[in-house]
Amino acid sequence: MPHPAFDCLRTVHIASLNVEMSEYRHKKTGASHFHLASDNPENVFLVALRTMPMDSTGVAHILEHTALCGSKRFPVRDPFFLMIRRSLNSFMNAFTSSDWTAYPFASQNRQDFFNLLSVYLDAVFYARLDPLDFAQEGIRVEFSEAENPNSPLVYKGVVFNEMKGAMSSPTSILSDVLNKYVFPTTTYHYNSGGDPETIPDLSYDDLIAFYKKHYHPSNAVFMTFGDIPAAELQRRFEEEALHSFERSETIKGKDEKRYYAPVIVEDHYPLDEGDLANKSHVVMSWLLGQTANISERLAMNLLNGVLLENSASPLRQFLETCGLGEAPSPMCGLDDNGREMSFACGLEGSAADKAADIEAGILDVLQKVAVEGVAQEEVEAVLHQIELSQREIGGDSYPYGLQLVLNGLNAALQDADPLALWDVDSVLAQLRQSIQDPDYIKNLVKTALLDNPHRVRLTLKPDNTISQKRQAAEAARLAKIQQGLSEADKQAIIANTKALVARQAQIDDVSILPKVGLADIPADLKIAEGKSYTLPINGVDVPITTFEAGTNGLFYQQIIIDLPNLTEREQSLVPFYSSLLSELGAGEHDYLAMQQWQSQVSGGVRMGLSMRTSLNNAGQAQAHLVASCKALHYNTDSFNLLKTILEQLRFDEAERVQDLLAQRKARFEASITDSGHALAMQTASHSMSALSQLEYRISGLPALRTLRELVANSQNEQGITSLLAELQAIHHKVLAAPRQFLLIAEKERLATLVENLQQTWSFDSAQLPDDSSATLREHALTSLRAGQIQAQANPQATQIAWLANTQVQFCAAAYPAVPIDHDDAPALMILGGFLRNGFLHRAIREQGGAYGGGAAYDSNACAFRFFSYRDPRLAETFADFEASLTWLQTNNHEERQLEEVILGIMASLDKPMSPAGEARSAFHNALYGRTPAQRRALRAKLLAVTIADLQAVAAKYLSAERMSKAVVAPYSQAETVQGLGFTIERL
Repeated sequence: MPHPAFDCLRTVHIASLNVEMSEYRHKKTGASHFHLASDNPENVFLVALRTMPMDSTGVAHILEHTALCGSKRFPVRDPFFLMIRRSLNSFMNAFTSSDWTAYPFASQNRQDFFNLLSVYLDAVFYARLDPLDFAQEGIRVEFSEAENPNSPLVYKGVVFNEMKGAMSSPTSILSDVLNKYVFPTTTYHYNSGGDPETIPDLSYDDLIAFYKKHYHPSNAVFMTFGDIPAAELQRRFEEEALHSFERSETIKGKDEKRYYAPVIVEDHYPLDEGDLANKSHVVMSWLLGQTANISERLAMNLLNGVLLENSASPLRQFLETCGLGEAPSPMCGLDDNGREMSFACGLEGSAADKAADIEAGILDVLQKVAVEGVAQEEVEAVLHQIELSQREIGGDSYPYGLQLVLNGLNAALQDADPLALWDVDSVLAQLRQSIQDPDYIKNLVKTALLDNPHRVRLTLKPDNTISQKRQAAEAARLAKIQQGLSEADKQAIIANTKALVARQAQIDDVSILPKVGLADIPADLKIAEGKSYTLPINGVDVPITTFEAGTNGLFYQQIIIDLPNLTEREQSLVPFYSSLLSELGAGEHDYLAMQQWQSQVSGGVRMGLSMRTSLNNAGQAQAHLVASCKALHYNTDSFNLLKTILEQLRFDEAERVQDLLAQRKARFEASITDSGHALAMQTASHSMSALSQLEYRISGLPALRTLRELVANSQNEQGITSLLAELQAIHHKVLAAPRQFLLIAEKERLATLVENLQQTWSFDSAQLPDDSSATLREHALTSLRAGQIQAQANPQATQIAWLANTQVQFCAAAYPAVPIDHDDAPALMILGGFLRNGFLHRAIREQGGAYGGGAAYDSNACAFRFFSYRDPRLAETFADFEASLTWLQTNNHEERQLEEVILGIMASLDKPMSPAGEARSAFHNALYGRTPAQRRALRAKLLAVTIADLQAVAAKYLSAERMSKAVVAPYSQAETVQGLGFTIERL
């Protein structure tokens, strides 16, 4: 029974997810509540508001930040970040999308869940919205010398700098510009995160008006998951938020006005490079039907898969092989996240004058599909992928319940039925029936794309003057404002700056916030238990580990191969080599046939490089190549698939390898502005362990240079022939290396699957390298010695600046530390959070304006590292890193601060995963010596750390002469970083 304040509209059992979905409506306000009842103790809450800005000032995004800066019941300055420290949450965040804003969290501890619920409900519906918080999180002007009215004005604000970083990414710019033309009149026309050139137009009054209009229960959808009864949740919704509201307007979106004929447009993006040739993006996009039509939505997902699922799909095959660009555009695919769907495809790394040829080629492919259709087995394979993704229990990145909630959220906000997205069996059955008609796909292509006049062809061209023009325009705008300031205006700016500094420094009474304590930490780690034994195959005992897990009809297989002894050159090729496993032909099958086979019987094949530093030696590490595959239980042919790929991988498809190299380079280049902090930390700590030296070379910024050289050298026949020979040589070594198996499945299916594996993996020596022998075969099957990486850990204090296409900095500092089993490691683990919570968050984010910053111990690098993310500052941030250490040694600290950090670390250690994820984690931890006993011992040591221990390890390891610095910075900062003593590296 629901709470009396709610009506129950329906209850439905979803067998494939083993949950019961109930839909409720709040009688007074009309707020919707969808509850997914499950016996899962990780409870999830989300409240979402329909937010539809009609400009690019970032009002919805800045409001999301500011709402979390204090509320009616909890009038402290920063309850969101304070609760992160006072909680055992497994997830806490807030999201701003194009047309909604959501506030989700998850926790396994029931009291913690209710604590967070109180804070979230008050933050959303009773936000304080202090003008100073708007100034801090959104936008403000200050004098560059805070109390000197004659110094130049500057813009500051966390979101302002966040979006400068976000809009440094070519992919983000492409998405923003494309939406501007596909959606000329609706909310999707605008940048909901905020355009840095437009954010300064937003006023505090605008923010308040937007809040009053949009943040109301009548405009809200509540979604929950877990084992807390819906009535108990609703009681708290009612008592802590909804009781004081009357019914109000529900914000409704509107459909876009349709074009009568296709549109061709050109635009520009900043690229601070001299050579702009072949750096354009050419993308086509179609506006489709409403996402609220679930049948049409799934039909469009099917069509998207048929056209783009893999390299054998007709449209992707054209984009990868046409030679008109470097790689398929990151925009390729269906976007069904808004009110109306859109479909896009195109190329990056192209020439602007090739746009017409690209458009003609795409339309030719679509016309061919419309006339000839595609093979029935290809359509079935796409349906198989939809079924597999529906059945798989996630939870290894986001909590499983949150993934389910987010899957249904857009439908609920668009007044569609989310049940059809949670329980897709009936719609899948409809689709299966529809695809029996040989004209079904043909007609979809015609109606959705070929006969659809609402089509845009965008050519986004590089321009190496935009960055300077934008900087000049911002400076001119600020100069004009400054010229118009009266003396009173100047004093008001100085007073506001002082008021914000005072507010940031004030000590709040955090005791008004609810909390959990160390006593609420679970007594023990939950670690999945498997069985390890040997499996006889052709008279040889093969090591295997199996786990029984609730996988909802899927099974997971891995082959764990010791990384063989490789030359330095071969090591640099390993990341690319490992990506080829699922992309090339094998045996008699070319790569197109292998792509189809993968889609038909599995969720895809992957190979990744797994490496960890030794428990007690910075100069040693272990490394493995892990080949993985997942499948529905009846698809035992996936065993044969993985065996065929591994043993018969072909290195004779030169053009395919050239295409894949170009795509990999394009993805790496596009990722820099999103992962700049990680790349900077990797640079700063690159000499501090054997593993950090290797990782920097093969996956850090130097690896981009390697990729560029490979792309350039492989353009001629001699170069590509040489590369293929090198890759084959690596593969021969991999085939000869020791290996073992991991198999995860449901209890009742495991024995049969082990038999299938045993029957399939009859190792045929003819498929091993030509120089293989019985001795080699036996060694490959029986040795358990892990692949060893050894190098002299030789920490040197360096200062390296990588210059890139970005508008903001990513700063990092690193100090050599110790491996994970060292007695000082637990204190170093806690020290990072202690410095972040007590000093760095305020100094780098609140006062400095960076989107993020902190510190952490890294056991693989054997280093303690500081970082900032999307940071407007440079030298000042490095000064703050060092100032945090002074603060640590000179201030008096409360035990509460230490307890908060320990809570956070324990929450991360105890964070639940999917059943299969728990099994994988247990196996791979044990593989690297992180046994249950070692992990429990570390847990006990963490709980025993004192504040004195933190001060001791900081004094011992974090001295100025041991510090290395790194920064990823804009090209315009070259002179500045050189003046600070950095060695400059250019991307």
